[in-house]
Amino acid sequence: MAYSQEVIRKAKAKLSSAKADKDSQYRERLQQAYIQLPRLKELDLLLRRSMVQAAQTVFTTGSDPVAAMEKVKQENLALQKERQELIDAKLPKGFLEEDPVCPACGGSGYLGSSMCRCLAQLCLQEQLSELTALTQGYERFDTFRLDYYPERPDATYGVSPRVVMEKNLAKCRRFAEQFPNGGNLLFVGGTGLGKTFLSGCIANEVARKGVSIAYESAPRLFGKLEKNRFAPTEETRLEAEKFQNCDLLIIDDLGTEMPGSFVTAALYSLVNDRLLDGKNTIISTNLLISEIAKRYNPQIASRLEGNFDVLTFLGEDIRVLKNRGVK
Repeated sequence: MAYSQEVIRKAKAKLSSAKADKDSQYRERLQQAYIQLPRLKELDLLLRRSMVQAAQTVFTTGSDPVAAMEKVKQENLALQKERQELIDAKLPKGFLEEDPVCPACGGSGYLGSSMCRCLAQLCLQEQLSELTALTQGYERFDTFRLDYYPERPDATYGVSPRVVMEKNLAKCRRFAEQFPNGGNLLFVGGTGLGKTFLSGCIANEVARKGVSIAYESAPRLFGKLEKNRFAPTEETRLEAEKFQNCDLLIIDDLGTEMPGSFVTAALYSLVNDRLLDGKNTIISTNLLISEIAKRYNPQIASRLEGNFDVLTFLGEDIRVLKNRGVK
């Protein structure tokens, strides 16, 4: 599991900027020290020149390189000793101590081939920022309001919407806790019943596991895939790869996009490929499985019904309830 290239790029840019700021602050303090202590500048110049002079001596005179390097070593030690004594005597404690942006990796972002904790934390921040831009940003399981759902049985299904939604909430919590072992979810139900909210809850919870998440409405997702198909650029290619390869793909409002053969083919390919790759997917829609079969094709409906845990959302439109003053 890994973050998308775009998230990593943004995180690296922030880390590089922070490192540059630290380096700039150190250089500024060093220049202040040079003004106060001219001898310090002389010592630093001597230290830089000594190795160059040693190399020149070895290559131009043919002298013993071991002896030449030992001489340079002793000279360097003496210069370093004088430099440190000068700093200790004349400058505030720690004034010229370098303060790396990350003590572990020095600001490179990696420890060997592994991502350092500092870069991983920046990636998490970027992932959460990206999700906030796509969702409302405040979705949390503990703020999901079950009291908006009536206890009386639904006229069509004969069960209490609140009981159904209690079970749906529990399944969504479990999906987030067990990720990536929770399979796939299909949210089915009318407008304003909490499908998008619970998708956002899962996204915000799963993001903290350090995984890549793509959250997109169906119209925007298929618009981006279509652009990549017929007018590809590097940006559209990366977007398409993100939808295909991310650890968790959330498609909101399936069925609100303009229908057509491209959308049907793209949806089939995306769902089928992610199933084959073992990637987790969440889809929310106002359509029933039978309506999905008619709008797209029976193969897509079959894959969704057979490979997704279908959660039916019942109740009244919460947006309407809020407009009526229900709190």
